[in-house]
Amino acid sequence: MEVLKIGTAGSVDDGKSTLIGRILYDTKSLTTDKLEAIERTSKQKGFDYLDFSLATDGLVAEREQGITIDVAHIYFSTNKRSYIIADSPGHVEYTRNMVTGASTSQVAIILIDARKGVVEQTNRHFFINNLLRIKNVIVAINKMDLVDYSEEVYTKIKTDFEKLIEKREYKEQEISFIPVSALKGDNVVSTSENMSWYSGESILEHLESLNIENIYNEGIMRFPVQYVIRPKTNEYHDFRAYSGKVYGNSLTVGDEVVVLPSQTTSKVKEIHFYDEKYETANKNTSVSLTLEDDINVSRGDMIVKVNELPKIEKQLSATVCWMDSDFLSSGKKYALQHGVNKVLTKIDSIQHKIKPDYSGIETEASPVKMNDIVSVTLKLNKPIFFDSFKDNKENGAFILIDPQSNNTVGVGFVE
Repeated sequence: MEVLKIGTAGSVDDGKSTLIGRILYDTKSLTTDKLEAIERTSKQKGFDYLDFSLATDGLVAEREQGITIDVAHIYFSTNKRSYIIADSPGHVEYTRNMVTGASTSQVAIILIDARKGVVEQTNRHFFINNLLRIKNVIVAINKMDLVDYSEEVYTKIKTDFEKLIEKREYKEQEISFIPVSALKGDNVVSTSENMSWYSGESILEHLESLNIENIYNEGIMRFPVQYVIRPKTNEYHDFRAYSGKVYGNSLTVGDEVVVLPSQTTSKVKEIHFYDEKYETANKNTSVSLTLEDDINVSRGDMIVKVNELPKIEKQLSATVCWMDSDFLSSGKKYALQHGVNKVLTKIDSIQHKIKPDYSGIETEASPVKMNDIVSVTLKLNKPIFFDSFKDNKENGAFILIDPQSNNTVGVGFVE
């Protein structure tokens, strides 16, 4: 069954957790004990409705304050596909959590409170989804029940958000606007009778109708080798295959390929998935492949098509979201994890800070604090093979690791 990964974003009290809880409730994805706990807690709080946010806010502090602090992953399924929702916090101080939640998402849902409209945090949420090149974005204008389901309010918010769209760098995004009431269930799973002026889909209907193949950007094929398969049995004594995931584009038997970093050339001989053979491995599929030539290939190598070489350099420029309490500064050394490869790196220079509200840049970059987004140059102790993030998301992203604490301190996107 197809799996669709969704990231959510919204300011405080915009109703992200309630929206997700409503989806779980209306799709009958809540277990009996979870539903009973929600009913019991809602009564204890004196509510005359079910507090669906309790379905996702798992931390004690989240339940007490009624806010989301950490990224929670919620799973549910319909007859058509399975879903994983990353419920991310919306506060400014949790920008790093928003990046984490959106980093693996294929679709984003940005919530806006119908009473407040587009606020500063809305700019930040859209910026992050634009930075991470999320192709499909749903703008859910929530709490429509509190503005009497007004079409005028919806239209004004949509117009304001469209001004924000004009500032984006990633132009291929597909933006959809849906007026909802997460609390009442309007346009969440089923379309609402309270907004006859809206003729579009509900959120779930829209998610169900998305073509997952169209969500992934077409790019240059990359096949990072995760594992070398050598059965060493009598039947497969000379068998050698290379397993991994195909990124960016498809790979077909007979394709001429180059193995990096050795730059040895060969052709794809066979493509295996378990005990089946295929002529083509589509992008985002995990397979094992054999080559026509007996060449040296190891974990961490990358197989690419001839004439589609990535950059192979010891220096790169990147946009980095800083996630650590210790400041980032020029000259500091970290471990850079790029795919399965880890190299030592030094922050060569910090170019500028990027304001995630589309208000420009700060040339005075120091100090770089937690949640700051900056443009930097890095020097590596040995070359890696990379692409820009806009050309290949998987091969254009990395994390920075503190060699002392082994903590992930930053996530980067190659420019």
